[in-house]
Amino acid sequence: MPNIDEIRRRIERHEGEEFHTITGRPFTYAIQGEIFRSIRADWNIPRRDFERALKIAPFDGPGDVNRMVQGPAYVWAVLHDPRIRQRDY
Repeated sequence: MPNIDEIRRRIERHEGEEFHTITGRPFTYAIQGEIFRSIRADWNIPRRDFERALKIAPFDGPGDVNRMVQGPAYVWAVLHDPRIRQRDY
């Protein structure tokens, strides 16, 4: 399992690209310091939320982290996208 720093680098490399929620809704994001900002819904998600979710990845869907993170649909979508996940989990 890669650590959060490696996952963060992957997330930063794909900033501005289109991702999809579990329901297929497209979104893009920007990284601003320690904040992941979904452009579509204007969600600001701190890095620590990705770190929390990564500890239990892979997980079935956003509902599994609904009480752990802000923007669970976006956290799930990013962490489970092949560009970020690769073959690590």
